[in-house]
Formats: sequence, structure tokens, C-alpha cells
Amino acid sequence: MTLRIYDTLRGKKEEFKPVREGKAGIYFCGMTVQDKPHVGHMLAFVAGDLIKRYLRFKGYQVTYVQNFTDVDDKIINKANEEGVDFQEVAERNIREYFKYEKELNILPADIYPKATEHIGDIIKLVRTLVDKGFAYQSGGDVYFRVRKFSPYGKLSRRRVDELQAGARIEVGEQKEDPLDFTLWKGAKEGEPAWDSPWGRGRPGWHIECSVMSMKYLGDTVDMHGGGQDLIFPHHENEIAQSESATGKNYVNYWLHNGLLNLRGEKMSKSTGHFFTIEEICREFSGEVIRFYLLSTHFRSRSEFGRERLQEAGAGFERIRTLCVNLDEMKTALPEEKAAPAAPEAEQLRELIRGVNEDFLASMDDDFNSGEAIGHIFRLVREVNKFRTDYPGVLEGSDELIDALLESLRTFDTILGLFKEGLPRAGLAVPPEVEKLVREREEARRAKDWARADELRDRILEAGFAVEDRAEGPYIKRK
Repeated sequence: MTLRIYDTLRGKKEEFKPVREGKAGIYFCGMTVQDKPHVGHMLAFVAGDLIKRYLRFKGYQVTYVQNFTDVDDKIINKANEEGVDFQEVAERNIREYFKYEKELNILPADIYPKATEHIGDIIKLVRTLVDKGFAYQSGGDVYFRVRKFSPYGKLSRRRVDELQAGARIEVGEQKEDPLDFTLWKGAKEGEPAWDSPWGRGRPGWHIECSVMSMKYLGDTVDMHGGGQDLIFPHHENEIAQSESATGKNYVNYWLHNGLLNLRGEKMSKSTGHFFTIEEICREFSGEVIRFYLLSTHFRSRSEFGRERLQEAGAGFERIRTLCVNLDEMKTALPEEKAAPAAPEAEQLRELIRGVNEDFLASMDDDFNSGEAIGHIFRLVREVNKFRTDYPGVLEGSDELIDALLESLRTFDTILGLFKEGLPRAGLAVPPEVEKLVREREEARRAKDWARADELRDRILEAGFAVEDRAEGPYIKRK
């Protein structure tokens, strides 16, 4: 089957053709770490993880890069409010990201570059743009000449003349044209700064992603991802500065995830209208949150809320229950080889083949995880019906049980549904651990989160972990 990807720039689905045969380079815009991650951030990173997992499943050697913007105005302002160094704010929130990356079963990126670690590379690219006439110094700042890059606006489908109406020059800026954007900011008193040919200063926001993506993935990147809110101006500016510097196409496939709405409005740190992932993980397991985020196509705009998560939790439990039931059947089979399955089992074999094909066809259609999950639900529903219609047939066939488990493992490998592999049946939980779990539930109902966290740590020390699901706590071995 052929993988087709919707490219924002071309506005249509295209067959995936990598820059280098058998390899795929992906760059996803990471967090600006002035605060803890919210659920909207994690949607983008779950989408990136899905893409990475599927490409690896298809046999590609994937290099996945996800940056951290660890110096900018918001981080500096936050540090000044707290009376600490900007790096303390950045590193604290980077640690928070990694905590919830693991909670949502997101595979680690191959490279996590930071802006502050690439100052020399940034200066080099800015100098190239200045030397080629695409950028100019004004005071301690360096700006990109937007009108000199004639295709500007091609990603967002905006015309330069239309943009000019809303453009303005801020106080302290000395631009040739209001449309020009900053590549290098001259230092202000008390701000972090680095030496450069234009005086001490720091990078503008857009330049870091061009530098880090091309440093690790080459002048032309296979895929570049991020939220739809980054299309303009961030990704538009990345294209302008990258292609002006290299003379080559910057990105072959632009992938933009939809945004999460909260009561009809986009989640945003700037407005304070968001749920932190920390808040939601107190009520729902990372597996359920991930499942919810995967339940629609990543390009779709979705409404976020507790009711939606509860619905997702119920659906997720149906899949988990089938996995547990199959494990119980496998365990109950006699040691000697089971008798061949009854003739009626051919319809189950056909179902498994059909679901496998349909699942992969959905994933080949622009990584459509929502549709793929629908095929898993079809499998669950039909297997349960089969067991009712033909009692004992599935339970007595190691062939059919193994075929179903193999399909579920494939789905799990691609979607990352279960942090510890397919759920297994039966777990002897010591009474003292059960007591701690009950106490933790009481603390959570009382919203005594500190006590709940303390009890979870004690459960972990005992060798067990507890997941909070819509139907109640689920205990498993650590």
C-alpha cells in the first residue's frame, strides 16, 4: 500500500517520496518553555509520535527532531517575575514536558535541540542572509527583507500586498518595511545575550527552527509538523529564510495538526484558556488521554472536555477487555495442541484479515488514526458477537487466539495504546497495596492531590503502579 500525506503547501494529498531512499527526516516544532505543557501542546506531540511510529512500522529509518525554545520574551518575563535566571524557568518546564511525554507513551525524539545550544549556527545563517542581501542590520537588530523573497505567503496563501494593511512598526524597531521580521535582537539591559557581528543580542523566534531542522536533517526536510496556528507567521518565515539561504526547497511535506477547543475557544497560554496536562492526568490515565487524542484525525479541530475523555475511557476499556479475555483464553488452552478450529471459524479469519487491511489502509491515508481505531472497534464488536454465536470455537483455537493477539500487537505498535504492551489477565495484589489504593482514591475524591501523590509513590515503592480510569483505579506491576 502507498502512503499518501496531505501537504499544507500543495493543499492536497501526495504520495510520500523521501529525500533519501528508505529514510525519513521529521522536524516538529516543540514548546516555548515559559510554562508547563497544556493538553493542546500534547496533541501535536502525540500526532508526531503517531507519524514516527507508522513510518518505522513501514520500514523507514526515521530521524525525529523536536526542539525547545528556551530563550524568548515570555521566558525572560516569567523569570523576571519570579526573580530567577531564565534558564531555571526553561529547564524546569522542560522537565515537566518529559514527565508527561512518558505519561502519554510518546517515544523520545532522536534529538531535542535547544535554541541556546545553537547560537553559533544561528549567527552563521543570519550572516549568510545578510551577505546575500536578504537581511540587513538596523542598530543592534537584524531583519529579513520579506519583499525580496518573492514566493512569501505561499504556505498560508496570503499576498504580501494584503499583509501590508495590517503591518506596523513597533516602538524601538527601525525596519525598512513594516513586513520585515526579526532574525537577531539587539540586547536590552538585564536580558540574556550573546556576542555577534551585530553586537550582543539573541535570536529571533523563527530563525532557530530553520537552523536546527537543517542542521540535523539537511537543507530539504521530508516532513515538518506543528499546530495550525504556526502556519503564519512562524512557518511562513521559516520557508522564507531557509530557501533564501540555500536556494533549495525547504520542506517536502508540511503537516499541521488541528487545535483543541475548550468551550468553543482555542486552548492558548496567552489567554489562560487551557487545561495543563498535569490537571488532566490527575483524573485520567495517560493511556486514555492519548487514546482520546488519537480518536480523531490529527488535522481535525476537536472539542476537549471531561465528558469526551470519559467516553474515550469507556471505548478504550472495551479494547483492553478483549486483550485480557484473549490472554485468559490463551492461558486456559490445554498443553497439547488444540484441535483445528471449527468450519465456522473461517468467518473470524476473514474478519481479522479484513480489519488488518482496513486499519493499514486508514493509516496509509494521511495517518488517519480515528478511522483506524474505528476498525479496531469493529474487530472488538464482531469477536464478541462470534463468541456468543459460536461458543467455544475461539476459546478452543490457539490459531485464532494468536491471530487476534498478533493483530492487536500491530495496532498497539502503531498507535502506542498501551505503555506496557497488551494487557494481561490476572494480577495478585497484596492487601496492603489494595489498602493504599483505596486511601489514594479517598484523597483524590477530597482533591487532596499532595496526599494522593504521596500514596502513589508508596504504591510504586511496593512494586505496583496505579492508573486512574473512568471506571476506577487499575493496578498493575511496575
